[in-house]
Amino acid sequence: MARVRAFDAARPWVWDAALTTLWTVAALVDAAGGWRNTARDPSVPVRLVVTLTLALSVPLYWRRRHPMAALAVMAGAALVSDASGAFLQASYLQMLPVYHLALSRPPRALLWSLALIAPPLVTGALRFQSESWDQRVVPTLWAYALVALLGIAVRSRRDDRAHEVRLAATAERARIAREMHDIIGHNLSVITGLADGGRYAAAKNPERAAQALDAIGTTSRQALAELRRLLSVLHEDEETADRAPQPTLTDLAPLIEGVRGAGLPVEADLPTTNPALSAGAQLTVYRVLQEALTNTLKHAGAGAEATVRLSYGAEAVELVVTDTGTASPVPGRGHGLTGMRERAARYDGTLESGPLPGGDGWRVRLRLPLEDSPS
Repeated sequence: MARVRAFDAARPWVWDAALTTLWTVAALVDAAGGWRNTARDPSVPVRLVVTLTLALSVPLYWRRRHPMAALAVMAGAALVSDASGAFLQASYLQMLPVYHLALSRPPRALLWSLALIAPPLVTGALRFQSESWDQRVVPTLWAYALVALLGIAVRSRRDDRAHEVRLAATAERARIAREMHDIIGHNLSVITGLADGGRYAAAKNPERAAQALDAIGTTSRQALAELRRLLSVLHEDEETADRAPQPTLTDLAPLIEGVRGAGLPVEADLPTTNPALSAGAQLTVYRVLQEALTNTLKHAGAGAEATVRLSYGAEAVELVVTDTGTASPVPGRGHGLTGMRERAARYDGTLESGPLPGGDGWRVRLRLPLEDSPS
């Protein structure tokens, strides 16, 4: 069905021409003689019947682009049909433009369409009263109501689907923005630390300065690789997108080493075996640690040290990052703390951040429930 819809969107004239041809042939077959079975006046000239038949079927070609204009032409033909006594069954083709009015036009357009459909019905009922008037009026009004409701229902479902797509796109943009913030913010902080250290070492220890430059190059390439992987999901052809795995708990040690290379002493206590966490939850732990260490690099000041402790019990994984800095992230600026809380909440976790008792230092505490434990 998706391919059919795509073909129709690219070449709407094919379906319009096919449907119009089908109903025109059916109406002409009826005009060959079958129309007399329902006519109130079988003596209506055949030439007029054929003309009215074409006027009731050919406008269907424009029913999607100009449904009101198509319905107006068809309603005029229906008026002549009922006034003459031909009572052509092709008059029911008016329901097709009505459907498209309900599907693509404001609700008031349905009132205008009813104003076009009603006069032929009333005219035929008043002019030919040999049978009960409701035999002609009521079935058409029921058909009108059902077709209008069908169009409204399809439109509502389409709008809901479009709304869901917009929500998904918004969430995806927020996710990409959060990932880019973490990747760029962390790696630039590391590069800045390495550059500062290399500048001080250049005069006294050229070998250390060269090592800092090598580390800057390595960090830059890693950042570019992560950004390339992240942005590849925006490529139109999903099959060509980079499917490299996202960071996991096994990447925590290299992350800490990179921060140490930028000049921040980090004491780490990591478990030898990793807990049972989904890939998304492991990425959350990685990004929270990355953001916490980045904030330490940017805000803790000279001489600060950091401590990382990752532990897990029967129900949850806990990550605690503390530093001995004299400054702290400024609430309300940037998206780091907010992004960490959003990541934690996505996996039923909690995140606490704030100054240590006594005012010196900062602590970030993340708690994520294990997959098989109550959240």
